[in-house]
Order: sequence, then C-alpha cells, then structure tokens
Amino acid sequence: MICTNGKKVLESSECDAVYTSCEYLLRYITGFAAEDGCAIVDKNGTTLCTDKRYIEAAEKVLKGTDVTPIVYSQADALEKLSAYDRVGISFKETSHVEYLALEKAGANLVDIDEKLERATAVKNDWELAQIAKACEIAEDAFLELLPAIEEGMTETEVAALLEYNMRKRGAQGLSFETIVAFGAHAAVPHHETGAAKLKFGDEILIDFGCRVNGYCSDITRTFLFGDDGKHEDFKKAYNAVLTAHELVKKNLKSGMTCCEGDAIARDYLEAQGYGKLFTHSLGHGIGLNVHEYPYLSPKRSDVLTDGMVFSDEPGVYVAGEYGIRIEDTVTLKNGKIESFMSKTDRNLIILKK
Repeated sequence: MICTNGKKVLESSECDAVYTSCEYLLRYITGFAAEDGCAIVDKNGTTLCTDKRYIEAAEKVLKGTDVTPIVYSQADALEKLSAYDRVGISFKETSHVEYLALEKAGANLVDIDEKLERATAVKNDWELAQIAKACEIAEDAFLELLPAIEEGMTETEVAALLEYNMRKRGAQGLSFETIVAFGAHAAVPHHETGAAKLKFGDEILIDFGCRVNGYCSDITRTFLFGDDGKHEDFKKAYNAVLTAHELVKKNLKSGMTCCEGDAIARDYLEAQGYGKLFTHSLGHGIGLNVHEYPYLSPKRSDVLTDGMVFSDEPGVYVAGEYGIRIEDTVTLKNGKIESFMSKTDRNLIILKK
C-alpha cells in the first residue's frame, strides 16, 4: 500500500482546504506520481484532479486509499475553491500566474509553507522504508563499482557505471546529478562531473543517490586510487573529517537545534585547524526532495525531532589540492541518530595498493 498524507497536511495547515499543483507535493499528498494535475484536500478527503493520460493508473494505484482520482480540469478545480473560507497553498511552489488564477477564482489564500516544511520533515514508517531501500541500493551499487574502477576512466564513465548499478537494482531515478571528482576537482564541493581521466595516486570523491517511490538517498565517499606517497596532509584531514562525522552520530540528539548539531562537527574541525576549510553546513533534510527542511547550519535554530531524515556530511576543501566529504543519510529514532548506511566503509579506502 502506498502512503497518502492529505489528512496530515490539512490538519497541520489549519485551513478549510489545501490546494497544490506542485509535482512533489502532489506525490506527497496523494501517493501518486503525476506530472500534471492538482489536488484538493478537505474534511471529506483528497481529490486528485488529473487528465485521461493518468486516470487509469491513478485509479489502480489509489484503490483503497482516501484519495479519489477524477478527470477534472484545473479550471474546474479552481472554481471549487471559492466555497472554502481559507485555502492553504505553498507560496514557494505556486507560480505568479497560478496565484492570480486562484485569486480570480475567489479563493482566500493562506501561505502554509512553514507548516508544510514541518509536516513533510517528520517521516512515517512507510517513508522511512523507502529511504532505507534507496540507501541500500546506493551502497550496493557503490560496492560493485569499486573493483571496476580502472586507470584512464573518465569521471563521466565512473558516474555512468554507478548509475547503471543503481538502476539495475531497482532505482527509479537519481536523487541528483552524480558528482565524480578526481584529484583537485574534489576541492570544489559541487564539481561538475566531466572528462578528466583517472591517474594512479588520485583521490576520488563521489556524491550520489537514487530514488525509490520518489524518496531519495544521499551518500558521499572519498577514497584514493593508489597511494603515491604524497597524501600525508590529505590523510590527516581525512581522519579529522571522519572523526567529525562520527561525533555527530554519537552526540546529536532529538531536541537539539540545527545549529547545535552543526556545531558538533564544526567545533571539532575548528579545533583541528580546519574550521575555515569546512565551507558548507553540516547537513540538509532528505525526503521527496534531496534538499529540504531541516537545514543543519550555524544560522538555523529549528529543533530536530524523531522521524526527521537528514545528511551528516562534514567536509574539508583545500583549493587546488584536495577535497574530502563523508556523508551518510541518517534519521532520528528514540532520541538518537541511526544511519541508513551500514554496508560501505567510512575509513579511508585505498584502491590498487
């Protein structure tokens, strides 16, 4: 059975109805992946308004749920909204053109973005299971990739092989464009994978993930393709990043704020002399979006709670030399962090010894 969240969203919105045409919110609310259409949630349930391209599949997928799929134009749906006193929408995910159409239809519009963020951030057991499967696929694909990496391969070739490994294990898509960075390219946190060829002694940083039923995984591993004896600074920094990563897992608890969680890794790296080289936040929420609420940064005071899923990804980047990031997708359960990543080694791997 798929997961629908219309009732949860409506209750959190404090409105008479909730409306969306945003693709990921449609999936969250109805449980059905449609590239076109809209959903209206009220006290009587959820209506998915779609067209004839999707109706047969929607009826099959949504049978037995609280969602009713109908062939209904968006114009008809908008007209229906005038009957409600307060209609909750995501201002961030609503275009200006659509907002004007909603307004013209007579709907009293209420911005519920903050409430949506908090509702979607806490995952139920079904959602956690999808994320766990996406993480398992990603790790298994990475383990199959490692022995296949050879000198002379390009970053793009390594990325393509990893993506193939995930697809053949059941991934329904990528969480984001796979990042493969050789050597000094890893010093750019979001390096654009390209035609660089692998050489003995290069470090390799791979940031990747896949989707299962729309839900994402996100993982980064950094390792060496052979040891040419020129990596003492890299190895020292790697150990510091790994320690910071593990300290977060050990010490971050439910009830902490995002900035307190970030500080666990940041304070340690600062003490080791790497503070200025940790150039991004500790982590971000993960769900139907690979970057979503909560954001574990020094500037955020939001409280972390059980059921949230986010990344633990401290990093150190030395321009023109090397970059290191170690990332797991994790959740909070019974007040403590549990990692979805259990198969891949976080200790420094050296291929082609």
